[in-house]
Amino acid sequence: MRELVYYVAVSLDGYIAAPDHTFDAFRVTGDHMDTILRDYTDALPAPALAALGLTPPLSRFDTVLMGWNTYAVGLAQGLDNPYPHLRQYVFSRTCTAAPAGITSSGADPADVVRALKAEPDGADIWLCGGGHLASALAGEIDRLVVKVNPVVFGAGIPLFAGHGYSPRHAELMASERFRSGVVINDYRLN
Repeated sequence: MRELVYYVAVSLDGYIAAPDHTFDAFRVTGDHMDTILRDYTDALPAPALAALGLTPPLSRFDTVLMGWNTYAVGLAQGLDNPYPHLRQYVFSRTCTAAPAGITSSGADPADVVRALKAEPDGADIWLCGGGHLASALAGEIDRLVVKVNPVVFGAGIPLFAGHGYSPRHAELMASERFRSGVVINDYRLN
């Protein structure tokens, strides 16, 4: 069965983006990038794939889910189709226009995820962000893979925004520490 994997960079104090929704304080150079390029190629945007001469194997992910604010970060850079190699879903209650190749949805994200998980074939589903979408999907997330960066934001978009108190235990499946200071932790949620 397909799993929903929340794969995201996070600051030491639990933020996935700055208050203005940018995430340029996260490290994009260093020895951790070898692991990201090898194991998470499917999660690279099209311009990065082209610049690096990589072809995504689509063995880890074949679908990406984004909240509107996460998607809009690319729009500011002129990138309206960030992951053409994946099925792309953008969730918004107000913005419903999206270019070809992207499904814009105002539906309940949990219903959409349950339907995607029920598909007989396919790779995992990547929850790219943001914090509000992650909160709406908290009960559907099977794995949480966090790239913990050695930076403190002090404010910003939390890993789960607006999530009420609802503890969910996790089992650490893998952890890899890098000289860059980044630590990638892979948790299975119970």
